[in-house]
Amino acid sequence: MSRVAKVLLSVCAVTAAAATVAACGTSKITVPTQNTDLHQGAVLFSQRCSGCHTLSYAATHGSAAKVTTKQINNGPSFNVRCERPLTRVLYAIENGGFSGAIMPQNIVLGQDAVKVAKFVATYSGRQSPAIPGVVPCSQLPVGSLPALSSGGTASGSTTAQSTTSGAAKPASAPRKGKTSKVP
Repeated sequence: MSRVAKVLLSVCAVTAAAATVAACGTSKITVPTQNTDLHQGAVLFSQRCSGCHTLSYAATHGSAAKVTTKQINNGPSFNVRCERPLTRVLYAIENGGFSGAIMPQNIVLGQDAVKVAKFVATYSGRQSPAIPGVVPCSQLPVGSLPALSSGGTASGSTTAQSTTSGAAKPASAPRKGKTSKVP
């Protein structure tokens, strides 16, 4: 084989190998674009949460694959961990998870937080193993957010308004209702 043919063959082999390696590990968000809120929630989750959490529907791989190689910032894999109801997910987003130690508080805000919460509540736990006596995630209700009160937000946060005396007061009282136990 001539030297030119060897060089050409080598260049082609290296190019093919580079293309194969570049394609490895790439995945796309698999939430249908027709459901705009869930799809936007998946995009936001991919942008803001992918470094620490795994959820295949958002094409994220941030959780540790093995406990022995886990780092402090590896969050739970939502492929197997069920996160329902929706209010629980929104609580975690607002408060930095359930421990408040690693996850930043308010990683997404407002309606973006609601979209991410709906996405996580809808798609989490779909790959969890069947355990006798445990209700599968797909059979648990996703839930809904309470109605907005005037001046409040969907998450129940209060906002400050000016009064004639210059003091700030809450626009609405924090919502009251059932709270779910955190496992």
